[in-house]
Amino acid sequence: MNRITLDLEALRHNLDVVRGWVSNHGASLTVVTKALCGHRESILALRRLGVRSIADSRLRNLETVSRELRDTEIWYLRPPHHSAVPEIAVLAQVSLNSELETLRVLDEESRRLGKVHQAIIMIELGDLREGILPGSLVKFYKEVFDLKNVEVLGIGANLGCLSGSVPSVDQFMQLILYRELLELKFGKKLPLISAGSSVVLPLLLDGRLPKQINHFRVGESIFLGTDLVNGGVLDRLRNDAVTLEAEVIEIKEKGLVPLGETTDLSPFTPIETETPAPGQRGFRALIALGQLDTDVTGLTPVNPDYQIAGASSDITVVNIGDDSGGLKVGDTIQFRLAYSAFVRCMANRYTEKRVLPLPGDEKSLEEELESGNCRVPAVLSKVGGPAGSKHR
Repeated sequence: MNRITLDLEALRHNLDVVRGWVSNHGASLTVVTKALCGHRESILALRRLGVRSIADSRLRNLETVSRELRDTEIWYLRPPHHSAVPEIAVLAQVSLNSELETLRVLDEESRRLGKVHQAIIMIELGDLREGILPGSLVKFYKEVFDLKNVEVLGIGANLGCLSGSVPSVDQFMQLILYRELLELKFGKKLPLISAGSSVVLPLLLDGRLPKQINHFRVGESIFLGTDLVNGGVLDRLRNDAVTLEAEVIEIKEKGLVPLGETTDLSPFTPIETETPAPGQRGFRALIALGQLDTDVTGLTPVNPDYQIAGASSDITVVNIGDDSGGLKVGDTIQFRLAYSAFVRCMANRYTEKRVLPLPGDEKSLEEELESGNCRVPAVLSKVGGPAGSKHR
């Protein structure tokens, strides 16, 4: 049995710490939940932890959020695709946009629904993912400003999400100047500069992030504690909110060097390990988890003496040392997860998901899960069809 566990006590700690950082900066926080892959129990748990603004990039996940957390602000986290606009207009109050034609489609759909959709205009600042070029910003905003059912909530950027480049203070200063330019030219306030993310948190902690950056979209550091700039775990955060357990299906003493000629025939990226000495032997544990289940390169055994030796589609091999240490078949090995491993574990149907409740909260969470009637909204009568109400 393989299981991924979300520990709410550790998660609450991380949430409280990040909330404190963001609040002290005078900013607001939206929790990015795409790694949860719409897992209902985890979504309900976030409400218990006081989360009232959620962002996701999958419509099926947003359906769960909308169904379970009717009083939550919902952000659609990637530029909308036209075929999904009818669903996005129903499910999300805010979306990130970089295409004028898409905003026109959103405006038309929002008018049909009798609601106003809010948009963040994304600006390209060097990561080369989504965003309009700064030179076309004024013209772009003039066109959007004339739309009746789309309101520009602010501007934003994604930094460090594609190229891995570390955000700089100069990039954020550019955003601040762009907002000032638009506000002066059009005589309308733009409340948000949405450019905070997990990769920006080190700048925030160093006191170098400009105060005008007043909206954060954070997921990875809340769930995993990750410091995406310096490596390791951010100060005061915990890395044990998410744990993976995998069952041992074989344990034997074996040679640690394969016999015969080795090639690059494996369909998966080899895992970098320490090279054992010729003839070296040790105990190896096989676990019932492989590359079909997760990104094995993103797993770190909790026991520092263990080392992943390699993985196929169904099995991962773990070197556990010169003796078995009492580990036997049927036991489990625990792992910490990098973001890639976390996402793939939550997305696959082969791994059990469990939420470890807050102390004393076990019964109430179980009752809520069994009730099956957690705040079902009237908005989503049929995806893509007429909505049952204008606003949530």
